[in-house]
Amino acid sequence: MSTLLLRLAAPIQSWGVASKFDTRDTAREPSRSGVIGLLSAALGRSRTDNLDDLKTLRFGVRIDQPGVLLRDYHTAARQTKRGDSFVTTRYYLADAVFLVGLEGENRFMQELDTALRNPVFPLYLGRRSCPPEGQLVLGLREQELMQAIKEEPWQAGEWYRIKLQKERFDEVKLTIICDAQPNTIGAFLRRDVPVSFDQRHRQYDFRMVTDTVDAVTIPILEAPAEMPTEHDAMAGWGD
Repeated sequence: MSTLLLRLAAPIQSWGVASKFDTRDTAREPSRSGVIGLLSAALGRSRTDNLDDLKTLRFGVRIDQPGVLLRDYHTAARQTKRGDSFVTTRYYLADAVFLVGLEGENRFMQELDTALRNPVFPLYLGRRSCPPEGQLVLGLREQELMQAIKEEPWQAGEWYRIKLQKERFDEVKLTIICDAQPNTIGAFLRRDVPVSFDQRHRQYDFRMVTDTVDAVTIPILEAPAEMPTEHDAMAGWGD
């Protein structure tokens, strides 16, 4: 068994788990269904393809940079003679960074690693309007899921690290949400296991998860030098 690590970061991302009617919500971290959708796109699978092999993977998320909840409005037109419009509300996470781990059989994990580096379909973080930025695939680790997640370096952006440093934080506490082992005390339910992505009858099942906190020391970084903001339009002219 091995663990594939991913860095999920983007200006905005959205991981819907309980959207209803005109309101599209987002969880505060990547959902299992959203990440399985990402893997399916990389593999070139259709919405009606079987998901059994992807559902067997153990899944965990570390919140390296929690981001900010963003609320957006969309106006859509109804297909009526009057062309009535209505407002929908959509939620996103802005400036968030997550470390995601997937544990499974070595050969299959290697296949997923290759597919994510050479995806068949475009990849996005929850919604099509949220393409990933920076390095997505961190690679395979010959470790079990929780160990791989805990030992991977902190993935937060440099500006966020400097911000915490200026606020005189010596360490940051990172929440890890992971599939629970059987009979784990304190485990709770999440309804984000995809049974089918078929748009005619999407179905999701429950899983048991645990959340733990891991403390990471903040490395000392030098703040970037401030650039001058004043501009003298006549500076280029001679005396």
